[in-house]
Amino acid sequence: MRKAIATISEESRQLAETIQRELGGDIIRHYQVAELWQKYDGFVFISALGICVRTIAPLLADKHHDPAVVCLDTTACHAIAVVSGHIGGANSLATEVAHSTGATPVITTRSDNEGLWQLDTLAERFEWTMEQEDINNEIAIFVNRRPTALLLEVKDRGTEWLEQNLPSHVTVFYKAEEIKEEEFDLIIAVTGSVNVPSTLSTPCLHYIPRCINVGIGLAHDADMGCIDEIQDCLAANGISERAIKIFATIDLKKDEKVVKELQRRGFTFNFYAAEELRDVEVPNPSKTVEKHVGTPSVCEAAALLGSGTGNDAGILTLPKQRGSQWTLAVAMDKDFIRCGHVEIVGAGPGDPELVSVRGKRFLQHADLILYAGSLVPRELTHYAKEGAMVRSSASMNLEEQCELMKKYTDRGKLVVRLHTGDPCIFGAIQEQMSFLEANGISYHITPGISSFLAAAAELRSQFTIPERCQTIILTRGEGRTPMPEREKLHLLARSRSTMCIFLSAALVDDVQAQLLQEYPPKTPVAVCHHLTWRDQKIWRGQLSHLVNLVKDNNLTLTTMIVVGEAVGNITPLSPLHSHRSKLYDKNFTHLYRQGEE
Repeated sequence: MRKAIATISEESRQLAETIQRELGGDIIRHYQVAELWQKYDGFVFISALGICVRTIAPLLADKHHDPAVVCLDTTACHAIAVVSGHIGGANSLATEVAHSTGATPVITTRSDNEGLWQLDTLAERFEWTMEQEDINNEIAIFVNRRPTALLLEVKDRGTEWLEQNLPSHVTVFYKAEEIKEEEFDLIIAVTGSVNVPSTLSTPCLHYIPRCINVGIGLAHDADMGCIDEIQDCLAANGISERAIKIFATIDLKKDEKVVKELQRRGFTFNFYAAEELRDVEVPNPSKTVEKHVGTPSVCEAAALLGSGTGNDAGILTLPKQRGSQWTLAVAMDKDFIRCGHVEIVGAGPGDPELVSVRGKRFLQHADLILYAGSLVPRELTHYAKEGAMVRSSASMNLEEQCELMKKYTDRGKLVVRLHTGDPCIFGAIQEQMSFLEANGISYHITPGISSFLAAAAELRSQFTIPERCQTIILTRGEGRTPMPEREKLHLLARSRSTMCIFLSAALVDDVQAQLLQEYPPKTPVAVCHHLTWRDQKIWRGQLSHLVNLVKDNNLTLTTMIVVGEAVGNITPLSPLHSHRSKLYDKNFTHLYRQGEE
């Protein structure tokens, strides 16, 4: 947002400079606002509200064209969103100004104050388009909490947000035919279809994500009438032109005038070589097409290639359609397909409050939570919704785990595979991902806080000390799982870096022996058991006493061993205390600050 900060006196300039420093923008005088009204997306007045209102009143047009206006009083008590709260962004700007000055934001729009969706900003926020321009009637119905049906035929970050922030008067549907229209006063639809289940008696607000890929084939020098025919074909099959993400075709057609005209109209094209198209399995191959261009399919293969590849490919929703000089097929982009999904979630080190916000959200919406019962506290599964299945994987082998996950995803359900710490560090997820890939099952990883980070926090230690230790090694001792020869502990120990050793309490004799080959015997160590759990315990000592620390306390599972001089308490008397970072040194110059001479 291009911002101008309008002052009325020199006394208000200090506030203006604070806002400029934190949020950017240009400082102007309030009498310049009229001449600069079209230049900026937002104005912040530092003045009485009356001065602000009298200045902007002659300039106002409507909420679709006016810039955001915020008024901050000269004592920085209140930051008021004056006009263009939603569409112009004044509500957000008022909040930002309040945060940067210590003021209280004043927001007067009802949907914000009641925690309801801002229907007039959803399209821009989630990169959707809308069929309607004037939606004041629909907004009134919604904010008055009248019964509302939400139709979600696709899935993207916007629909996920809607489901996660669902008002009590909204009911979700995934299929149009399931909606009993007489039970609702408003229908909100997020779909790529032209038609939604609404008569004139039920207002409908229709958001259209760019979710489909259109593959086309063209005769040589096809005439421009093909464009109208293609549009008619899409409309006849209930597909909105606004939903088109890309057109796709064979590279031989990139100079056709039909292609050039569609590009001129703003459509993006993907071009594929015949060799790429030939490898795509399609329902309607043609020997004639293959004879002329070297591939048995253009439109269907191009639509599918544009939607993704391999197990990540989209779905052909409209097979080949024929015109006099064109063929057409439509595929739903892979990122928008509503289907079963596995989210591999990092549980964090143990404390349920240390799971990520996104991880918690998945736990709250999952139909199946499969958690590593021997390593993850059961309290983390208490986020499960009513009716969810919660199972421990402690007694299950890989095949049993995969079979259970597939059983749920085959039914279009959401599965959370909950791993301790961060699943990508000693999480044994590679074989699970291989299974999901092989079976074409959608999956994603939500990272978690690893136990080595929890160890640093609980030890109140900075594991990287300027000029002394700039490397952290995450590793394990050699047990039944062999270590690569180049990663033996005594070789890694040569750097004397901060070393965090996982899964190795039962191997402590060998661990200590290997580390003593390189680290001095008095090197600080910490043995951390059940980090951030309710029964957390931490023992400190020297490397030469590591075996005793572990064995005297009968430690085996969920124990982290940390070695290195950074483990020692940092006190004013410590030799490490003098090694300070350059980042905040007053004499150090960087991108955001000029150092003192």
